[in-house]
Amino acid sequence: MNEVLERWNAAEVDDAMEVMLACCGARRWAAAMVDARPLRSDVALITEGERCWEMMKEPDWLEAFACHPRIGERKSAHAGARSAEWSRQEQGSVALAQEQTLAALAAANQSYEENFGFTYLVCATGKSADEMLDILNRRLANSREQELREAAEQQRQILQIRLEKWLNS
Repeated sequence: MNEVLERWNAAEVDDAMEVMLACCGARRWAAAMVDARPLRSDVALITEGERCWEMMKEPDWLEAFACHPRIGERKSAHAGARSAEWSRQEQGSVALAQEQTLAALAAANQSYEENFGFTYLVCATGKSADEMLDILNRRLANSREQELREAAEQQRQILQIRLEKWLNS
């Protein structure tokens, strides 16, 4: 068994919750993951993460989204230190973006939040700032329901990446 997973299986509930909240800020998801312990393999953890995410509803999704900084910003007020560090890594390409792109991202982020009522979420790993801006602009045409589901899918992808990062830490 992976040593990281073995330690997590044996951890106190609060410590185990903290780890899961870094992967996904939805408290109900994190609690479901902690309740599923012990998980015997990396595959079992990833599979359980998927299963638990499928049970989440809009309030859980919104709670998770609120833990992500806007694309181009450093930290969300609702994120812990590990989650904030992972966000910085995931959005690393934004540091290389031109001022024009950063200004456009800021304006589009604001429009998005006014339209949908939550932070724009995209699985930023491997995407340039320009790509994330293009995706954001395309998604502005979605209905709120379409966008809520798209953002939830992006969160699912992010939590999978973060579970793998954590397992390999």
